[in-house]
Amino acid sequence: MNIVDVFLSASRSFPSKPAIIDKGRQISFENLALEVAATAGYFHKKGIQKGDRVLIMVPMSIELYKNLLALFYLGATAVFLDEWVNTKRLNICCELAQCKGILGNWKMNVLGILSKEIRKIPIRLSINNTEKSTVSRGDTLPEDTALITFTTGSTGIPKAAKRTHSFLMEQYNALLKEIEPTSDETDMTVLPIILLLNLGVGCTSVIADFSMRHPERLQPEKIAKQMGTYQVNRLIASPFFIKKLAKFCIQTNQTIPSLNKIFTGGAPVFPQEAAIYQQAFPDKEIHLVYGSTEAEPISAITPAELLAGSKESFNGLAVGDVFPLIELKIIQIKDNNIELTESTTIDQIEMPKGQVGEIIVSGPHVLKEYYNNPDAWKRNKIKDGEVIWHRTGDSGYLENGNRLFLTGRCNQLILTDDGYLSQFVAEHHIQQIIGVTSGTVLLKQNQIYLVLESEIQPEIIDFPIKYEQLVILRKIPRDPRHHSKIDYGKLETMI
Repeated sequence: MNIVDVFLSASRSFPSKPAIIDKGRQISFENLALEVAATAGYFHKKGIQKGDRVLIMVPMSIELYKNLLALFYLGATAVFLDEWVNTKRLNICCELAQCKGILGNWKMNVLGILSKEIRKIPIRLSINNTEKSTVSRGDTLPEDTALITFTTGSTGIPKAAKRTHSFLMEQYNALLKEIEPTSDETDMTVLPIILLLNLGVGCTSVIADFSMRHPERLQPEKIAKQMGTYQVNRLIASPFFIKKLAKFCIQTNQTIPSLNKIFTGGAPVFPQEAAIYQQAFPDKEIHLVYGSTEAEPISAITPAELLAGSKESFNGLAVGDVFPLIELKIIQIKDNNIELTESTTIDQIEMPKGQVGEIIVSGPHVLKEYYNNPDAWKRNKIKDGEVIWHRTGDSGYLENGNRLFLTGRCNQLILTDDGYLSQFVAEHHIQQIIGVTSGTVLLKQNQIYLVLESEIQPEIIDFPIKYEQLVILRKIPRDPRHHSKIDYGKLETMI
């Protein structure tokens, strides 16, 4: 089994169709397949063999997928770091991965000066090689590692998600069921894994014209023009991206006629934001997807469903019915590792329906391994016989059958005399305050802080949550990946 076979099959079925459009450049499925085979030959000639790990430092582009697919083709393992990683974390990740080769642009040369671990990598590979030699496709097994991705974080040993060829195939099948892509669609995605999905079904992918290193600099007018030029009919992006585009369409009274479907995930979408999506794209099919690095998707909901439910009392953020290919439980919130014994079962720590606990999931597209990090496995996994459960670290509850509600990160819940205070519930109420763009609650020194993002001094009337300290900031820090979620660690440091 080799995940690259899915792409090679699509290249034979749709040879002349554009596979990737990147800032005016484009490459057909047939030509991409030829370049993948030639690049694999180049890697082999440079000394990369089946099972070798290669660090990739290439932004989302035609070159990224040509080289990534070539590594899969060869049976080598691609290793990815976030583009915004600092030098200290870069050194830790490189030391863990022990790569044989490195592939990157000019930034790699700069980091080669700053990073001692990058200097240790023996083989330097060129992004735009002109090698004409070829090599046979690697004879890979389902359990062979295809991809290692390091997650964001600033402390401790980084988690490295280890994706085998069989896992990537399960993830591919799960995303097929959720997104239902077809070969006659043109998709714009800012999520690298989705572009791999498109390459497998013969769908044309348009890479959005913006920097993933600086999402806050997104120019929605550029994106709207791109979508019109290439007649994009499906958009898959972060909530921040969708919201910026939606606000632009509302303010300029524009529509994107070709667009039919929108998928967004990676951060919570509250009712107020969902209402903006609906106003901007009233006739589009919109899906708000909940998932994580280790399990994507877990559930999904439409803005209409979210808004209908929010008219009732808001005790958690509705994220839809549990995805049919996944099993989900709500268990007791525990700070420590969870190890089941012969006398304890998963059912004994499961919470009753309607009660808040930690969300755990299992299923074929739920990650079962981390690379070279047994402590991360013990902290994030529960072994229940032959079943491996993943602890999401998110809190929530189930209602009305399989309808899932989020109540925030487990380690961010605030225990009060009245029970848990949920950040998600607080953030929902904060969005009702006129003049406030974002905010949350934090527990610091046994006091509850209400933190608001606002350019003015907002008037807080009948706020339903008790707090001791009020902090108003002009800008609340966001996560570097999607620029959508509040970076609670940085925010606590600021406070």
